[in-house]
Amino acid sequence: MEFGPGPSTTHRLPPQNLEAEQCVLGSIMLQQGAMPKAAETLTEDDFYRDAHKYIFSAMITLFDRGEPLDLITISNLLKDSNRLDAVGGPTYLAALTDIVPVAANIAYYAKIVREKAILRRLIQTGTEIAGRCYEEQDDIDTLLDDVETTVFEISRAKSGQSYHSLKTVISDTFKYIEQLYERKEHITGVPTEYHDFDKMTAGLQRSDLIILAARPSMGKTALAVNMVQNAALLHKVPVAVFSLEMSKEQLGMRMLCSISRVDAQRLRTGFLKEQDWPKLTRA
Repeated sequence: MEFGPGPSTTHRLPPQNLEAEQCVLGSIMLQQGAMPKAAETLTEDDFYRDAHKYIFSAMITLFDRGEPLDLITISNLLKDSNRLDAVGGPTYLAALTDIVPVAANIAYYAKIVREKAILRRLIQTGTEIAGRCYEEQDDIDTLLDDVETTVFEISRAKSGQSYHSLKTVISDTFKYIEQLYERKEHITGVPTEYHDFDKMTAGLQRSDLIILAARPSMGKTALAVNMVQNAALLHKVPVAVFSLEMSKEQLGMRMLCSISRVDAQRLRTGFLKEQDWPKLTRA
């Protein structure tokens, strides 16, 4: 039995939705405040048609400058960059606003465009991987690492470029401050139950990177494990532990020792006393 590469996809049209692309661009020109919603999800490379890439790029430039996004300003910028004729001229730009059913649905249109772009990238990645596999020139471990990295990058980028205007950032920040003001609590994040630490940090906060640094055998891992336990057991917060130096069994023993108060040496060697078992079971 022979195994071939399967049906050819050479002449198949890549995934795209030109109507959704047109609706995104038209909505931006029709509705004030639509641009931040589109920019949160899309980049110019997410558009399939080159003309739409040029138009969206011009919109981003105007938005960054704080200038209005309308037929005149967009046409003028495209003319300055010698791209106005390439996009179809002012006539095509004007037609974009007539295509949009409901400008308020821009987030939905942008989601469609984004999903099609991801599918195209997956197809491109799959084609490149298949080519490398047929060539058989790469070390298998290197190839697997490259595949994993590429797919991970596509997955990580699926939510867009996380583009936020300063106006949106300030508005969201004020809302967050108001929430904190209404709570009237000193600990606004996840408590670790190390009170001095919690007082300094107000608890573990979203997006924070906290590094525990000390000389060897000073208790860094024990401290981190206790913080994990307290967050998970006392405050019911899901926690993941990644360790490059300890196995899952070693981490499990540390947690059991901490909670059960059983001697770590007895647990490691297996020479447990009769009274240790109920403590471990309760832990």
